Amino acid sequence: MELTNQDELKAHLMATNESFKVLAEQHAQLKQRLEAIEAKPHLTLSDEDEEHQIKKQKLRLKDQMNQILAQYRAQQVA
Repeated sequence: MELTNQDELKAHLMATNESFKVLAEQHAQLKQRLEAIEAKPHLTLSDEDEEHQIKKQKLRLKDQMNQILAQYRAQQVA
């Protein structure tokens, strides 16, 4: 099965790859937490620290998801 569209590939992996699904769900949860923090009219130092930590976690998760995408693409080519 050839998936050309990035969104199609992500949807396919969400349905077939448990690791990718877990990472994507964690990423979505962090995105919601980040949006809640950024919606505050004034951020405390604690909020700013949490925002920074969440952004780092989101990047790590995205890197892991991209690694799975790259591995899947490599398997499809081989």
